[in-house]
Amino acid sequence: MDDSNARLVAALLEARQRHCFPADVRRAAPEFVGQVLGLLFPHFAERLECTAAAVHRDVTTVEASLHRIRDTLAPLYPGIERDLPARFMERLPGLYDWLRQDADAIFEADPAARTVDEVILTYPGFTAIAIYRVANALHALGFPLLPRLLTEYAHQRTGVDIHPGATIGRRFVIDHGTGVVIGETTLIGDNVKIYQGVTLGALVVEKGLTDKKRHPTIEDDVVVYANATILGGETVVGRGSIIAGNAWLTQSIPSQSVVTRRSEVRQRGENGSLDALEFHI
Repeated sequence: MDDSNARLVAALLEARQRHCFPADVRRAAPEFVGQVLGLLFPHFAERLECTAAAVHRDVTTVEASLHRIRDTLAPLYPGIERDLPARFMERLPGLYDWLRQDADAIFEADPAARTVDEVILTYPGFTAIAIYRVANALHALGFPLLPRLLTEYAHQRTGVDIHPGATIGRRFVIDHGTGVVIGETTLIGDNVKIYQGVTLGALVVEKGLTDKKRHPTIEDDVVVYANATILGGETVVGRGSIIAGNAWLTQSIPSQSVVTRRSEVRQRGENGSLDALEFHI
């Protein structure tokens, strides 16, 4: 090896050692979430075996996979707790219940859906929500890195980017999905429906705001139509409001409001009428 190649190898070796990271974790993330979804929904399983023995086998497989990922990450994250896989497994029945409600809500909201099975098998919005809920459960338990790998995998597959730290209530609907972005500190209530291209983001992007609420709060029963942008940690969209497509919103609105593309805000009365409000968006 000549001197120039030796210098190159030395420089690259130093760079590689500085960022040495187990590639197994990156490869394991899609496999792991596939195992979890296959355990919860036979639609995702490689083979259909509806017996107690098969379910016990799949439970063992999922927990063993999570232990392997934990052991791989342990040298890099010494504080990771040994019992995290077992604690995650305890959450699976509740996780299934929430995901089944999401699937039912998508089916009920979309006249093009013929069955709930169709939603589970073919809707990218459901896939993104399902992977998010798995990642969110791990995030809440303090499992490092894997939650982000899972949601980035969902992003690649569906075009939906949901940070695992976001808080999302029951019966969540993402229709079509591509281009949806939901930031880390977003709070979303129950029965919320959003369409493609919606951004729930930060008004200011600064590293010093890491521990601050940077993303909006969307209360129950809100509908956000395609390509709307809602920004800011102090921005609250009141319950039952409708945000029109392409709207840009950076301040709070009261419940039962309608925000149009022309930056008008109207509030729905008890009789369904729309009364203009003094608002500047």
